[in-house]
Amino acid sequence: MRAFLFVQVVIVLIAFALTAKAARLKDICNIRGVRSNQLVGYGVIVGLNGTGDSKSEFTNNSMSRMLDRLGLKLTQKDVASKNVAAVIITAELPPFARAGNRLDVTVSSIGDATSLKGGVLVQTPLRAADQQTYAVAQGSVLVGSSAAGAHETVARLPDGAMIERDMGGDFAARNMFRLTLNNPDFTTAARIAKKIDLELGGKYATALDADTVDVISPPSYEGKGVDLLATIESLDVNPDMQAKVVVNEKTGTVVIGAGVKISKVAISHGDLALKVGGESSGKKTEGDKIIVLDESANVGDIVKALNKLGVAPKDLITILQSIKAAGALQAELEIL
Repeated sequence: MRAFLFVQVVIVLIAFALTAKAARLKDICNIRGVRSNQLVGYGVIVGLNGTGDSKSEFTNNSMSRMLDRLGLKLTQKDVASKNVAAVIITAELPPFARAGNRLDVTVSSIGDATSLKGGVLVQTPLRAADQQTYAVAQGSVLVGSSAAGAHETVARLPDGAMIERDMGGDFAARNMFRLTLNNPDFTTAARIAKKIDLELGGKYATALDADTVDVISPPSYEGKGVDLLATIESLDVNPDMQAKVVVNEKTGTVVIGAGVKISKVAISHGDLALKVGGESSGKKTEGDKIIVLDESANVGDIVKALNKLGVAPKDLITILQSIKAAGALQAELEIL
């Protein structure tokens, strides 16, 4: 019963693999330039049932300017109303977006409005970091149920924005593509270049550094950039990775990556004694909190053994830190 309760309180996750498994190229790297772009805009929501901004000069000023463009000459005082709220609109513009397609947008109150429920966003241009307008948003907002704990000052507009310009250009006509690794690694980059050359039957890929691999289109793929990427992105590559142990002091979680090794070491912690590389020839004895593991033991074996003895999470993390400090842990130790 004690062991069961310990497992419920202390979750020790061991992600341990003897060998790295192959992954698709599309899952470990991306194509330079093929990415989404963030859009942002400032607008107003109207039609609220008295839940808008109470005293907001910039909200009233925005309404006054908007009505002025519609041919109505009014002052800020004339348009003061709690049925209006100032909001910031955000959206993600996907790669290869085309004019006429629609985007989901999020609106967030920036005043003292208490709820955006039932409101309508007035036409608002959405700009990217280059200050160019790429989409226009307008429509009724949807607010989550307050019973579910949703903030009523944040709302969504599904398909609430329309894209105004094409993105991506003539991608198929490109004759060179740059791949960037999600987790930079020299060994992985070299393996990717060799794998692509083997698939294309020539020297077309070059690993520039741990993060970048350039691919030149072969003559047979002239003007067929999409076909080329479809061919190479499905290739299987064995990614290499740095040996790492990640521990979370708050939850007691320990995550162990592949390739983590430990050298001969003897540990004494309170009434606990642990020895790696003893005379027991791999046999482990448990008594008086004494653990003996053979020289081939890894960090996963140590964590399992200590967990069986009911070692507290803080003590477990302290032991791992001490092993690292002694130079016996052949891996990076990251504390969250």
